[in-house]
Amino acid sequence: MGAHDRNQSESGQGQASSGVLKAAGAMGAATFLSRIMGLIREQVFAYLFGAGNMTDAYQVAFRIPNLLRDLFAEGAMSASLVPTFTRARHEEGELRAWRVAGLVFRVLFCFVGLLSVVGIFFAPELVNLYASAFHSVPGKFELTARMTREMFPFFPLVALAAAFMGILNACGVFFLPAFASALFNLASVGIGVVLARVFSIWGSRWGVHPIEGMALGVVVGGAVQAFCQLPSLYRRGYRWVSKRQEDPIWYRDDRLRKMLWMMVPGTIGLAATQVNLLVNTVLATSQGPGAVSWLNYAFRLMQFPIGIFGVSLASATLPKISEQWVRRDYSSVNETLTRSLRMVFAVNLPASAGLAFLGFPIIELIFQYGRFQASDAQATAWALAMYAVGLAAYSAVKVLVPACYALGNTRIPVISSVLSVGLTILLNVLMVKPLGYWGLALGTSIAAIFNSVFLLVALSRILLERGEKVQFKVILSGLMSYSLLAVTMGILCYYSHSGLRILISDAAWIDGLGKSGLWVARMFRVGVLLVEGVAWVMFWSYFFKLEEFQIAFDLFTKKFKNKLSRKQT
Repeated sequence: MGAHDRNQSESGQGQASSGVLKAAGAMGAATFLSRIMGLIREQVFAYLFGAGNMTDAYQVAFRIPNLLRDLFAEGAMSASLVPTFTRARHEEGELRAWRVAGLVFRVLFCFVGLLSVVGIFFAPELVNLYASAFHSVPGKFELTARMTREMFPFFPLVALAAAFMGILNACGVFFLPAFASALFNLASVGIGVVLARVFSIWGSRWGVHPIEGMALGVVVGGAVQAFCQLPSLYRRGYRWVSKRQEDPIWYRDDRLRKMLWMMVPGTIGLAATQVNLLVNTVLATSQGPGAVSWLNYAFRLMQFPIGIFGVSLASATLPKISEQWVRRDYSSVNETLTRSLRMVFAVNLPASAGLAFLGFPIIELIFQYGRFQASDAQATAWALAMYAVGLAAYSAVKVLVPACYALGNTRIPVISSVLSVGLTILLNVLMVKPLGYWGLALGTSIAAIFNSVFLLVALSRILLERGEKVQFKVILSGLMSYSLLAVTMGILCYYSHSGLRILISDAAWIDGLGKSGLWVARMFRVGVLLVEGVAWVMFWSYFFKLEEFQIAFDLFTKKFKNKLSRKQT
């Protein structure tokens, strides 16, 4: 390769990396708003209902349609749809690509709608499969089955939202689809609280528990999340494309059939994951009242950094790698993959250390009000620390699995998923007795680390067949560097928190500010520690010339400010 060609290749790789990072920044800013709304939703839920039998019933009821969504919508479907749509546009033009997109929307909605009807009919059997231990508490099983039926319509709505999101991402639109989940949280909590209040007054006449208001709010939120994306989809060119004479009948459409076949291995892999979640749910329900809720609150907090940057980066990387692979620009694929993983480490390793070392003050600030007690906060903090061990690995998997789909390989994610699920089940069965409920979180984290390593090694072999060597040394150096920064930051913040509690006690804040003093004290401590942690990582990243954290921080803050300023104007 000549000097000119090398310069052009390097320039193209730089532009590709910049495009991915900007897209991830846009999604990160939107997802940040979404996760904030999600935390508010969980905060309201914890305040109203705490962590006990009723919340356990809600969590299991929500988990059943949500797991089906993961299985048939957001996982294999999204990873198959984006490369299929991208190839159709590249090879057959816009009209054909939108015809394929419309077929996917209709087939998906009809199929998952039918599954929802079946789920509603067999709700008691599904709950019995997940939480047979609920029979021991009077009314708990029946409430769970009733809420499962009420929340099943959420499944087809959110599946359609995921399909809209995939197409918009393929068209270069990232902020709105990510922000749609914020609207879901806003609608679900708003409607849920109103209905919970109504049911608390009149529900006893109708045989309805107040917590069922939150279940119905989820359905409304799903509708908002789906249909708020339609205007943007139409602006990008989507129209109902009728069947032309040269088009095959819908069930013989080659693009649709290839996409559905591409989904099959991924769905099998995700089915293995659902078996894992089933086993974990059964094990968690055996740990007494509150265990399911503690694990759920902890997992929600752990999803915060994953959603902000792990999922955002994966969604931005998938269209880019798909495009590069179609062009056979394998060096750019390698560069995009390497940079994406280093960005995952730069953001998620410090986040994991923050959650592990400062879990209790964070949970105390967010959830410890109303019916959510200090004992619940401490129990949730233990689970959060164990989940945090695998946080960076979870985010890496979010990048690596779609990369496999973009490269046209659906077999590797299936094998990796099955192996990691088997490992998770083995570890959790072995650890739940000596460690209790938080042993389930630790086993899940260890398996996630295995999953990410397996996927990376497998992808490296695919690229090696195309003459590209994955830059393992570059990836490993980023992992080690950001791990060291993360651990030192976590230790520093942990002792700083202890010092702040001694320096200004909660009693002093309450004496000075009254009832609001406790909340202000918690907010002050967490705010100081957040600034301290970010400053620590930024300083040493600059000192050691680790540019990924600074780039991620700058992109995120820039996109966030831009979106806010546009709304203000």
